[in-house]
This record gives sequence, C-alpha cells and structure tokens, in this order.
Amino acid sequence: MPKKQKVLVIVGPTSSGKSALAVELARKFGGEVISADSRQVYRGLDIGTGKITKREMRGIRHHLLDVVSPKKTFTAHDFLVRGRKVIATTLRRGLLPIIAGGTGFYIDTLMGRVTLPNVPANPKLRAQLEKKSAAELFALLKKRDSRRAKTIDPHNKRRLIRAVEIAEMFGAVSRNNDLRSRYGNINDFVNRYKVLWIGVSPKMKMLERQITIRLFARISRGMVAEAKRLHTRGL
Repeated sequence: MPKKQKVLVIVGPTSSGKSALAVELARKFGGEVISADSRQVYRGLDIGTGKITKREMRGIRHHLLDVVSPKKTFTAHDFLVRGRKVIATTLRRGLLPIIAGGTGFYIDTLMGRVTLPNVPANPKLRAQLEKKSAAELFALLKKRDSRRAKTIDPHNKRRLIRAVEIAEMFGAVSRNNDLRSRYGNINDFVNRYKVLWIGVSPKMKMLERQITIRLFARISRGMVAEAKRLHTRGL
C-alpha cells in the first residue's frame, strides 16, 4: 500500500490567527496555503472579508484567493474541484498543502465529509428566491434540508439561495454513505491523504478583543469605501 501524502488543515473561529499560523507553518515545513473562505474567492472583496495581504503572506504562495468575479456564482462544488486540483499539484512539487479556513462547509466538502452533486444554476428558481428575505430562505431550507440548515450562515442570502437550489433538485444533503449511494462513487479524501487537523481556540475574552481590534483596523483601511464601491457596481 503506497504511503499517504500529508495534508494540513487549520480551523478555528474568525480572528483566531489561522492565517498567521498557516504562514508560519508553511515557512517552517515548506508548504503553500490554500484558502477555504467562501468570500475571499471573490476579487475586490478584500478589506471587509479580512483577506490576507501580500505583506502578511511573507512570501508564501496562497491559492484560491481572487479567483472569480463577485458577479458570478462560486459554489462549494467549484471549491471542491479547484481545491483538490491545487492539493495534487502542490504535493507533486514536493510541498505541504496547508488548508486554512474560513468556511467550515467548504472544508467538509473538500475532505469528503460532505459531498455535493454538481448542480447547475437555475435562473428561474433563483429569480424567485432573490425576492425572499434571508429569514424566509432560511425557513425554507430548514423544511427542505434541516441538516444543511444547521451548518449555514442564516444571514448569507447567496449561500442560502444555493443551498435551497440544491435541496429543490436533489433533496436533503447528507453525509458520505447516503451521498455515495445517490450520486455515485466519490473518492474518499481520508483514504488518499494523511490529514492532520489543527484547531485554533483562543479564550473568549482574547478572541473578542482581537475581533474588535481587527474591525477598527479594517475601518481605518477603508472598509466602508470598499463596500460603497461594490454597491455602485451593483453588488
């Protein structure tokens, strides 16, 4: 049996220091960072999303940042396809893939803990869903797929619309065994790679302080102006 190649995954709440830790470990062990953030994939969404800066990267290559226009849809399935390709190419170059998230659902999808069918966008359904509020979409998702509703941001309309779209076509998204039987054979990530998980969990008071510091830093860097620019572009 061939030796499994190593993949590192760093998870934790916002402002817990995942990005800085990923860079530090990449420098120490010869790796590259794969961002697993559902907002940072979009070009132009920089300050408000807390996207790492060139200076903070400290020369370490980062993947899956700024990969798509915010006017386009980028799904968890898109992340799965791109993410696994980046992991494979990084390993072929003899480097350690370090996944830093971000978005837990993206990581679960990438790891094979949750798997999604490739559901094409449904413009007619989306037009109907766009008229609903986030609260209405969340209530609809709970009826269609209660398990997915437990893992999604109830205020994120973009992700709620996509989740409802999938549920309308295929029903509830479940864990591996159910999905394999319904959507065909899926390569199990854990069977291919040796995955090391690192959970960053600072004390709550420290985390709250860091969140406050980061928020004011983003405002001083121009977060409000960035939001206005995006709004004028119809986003």
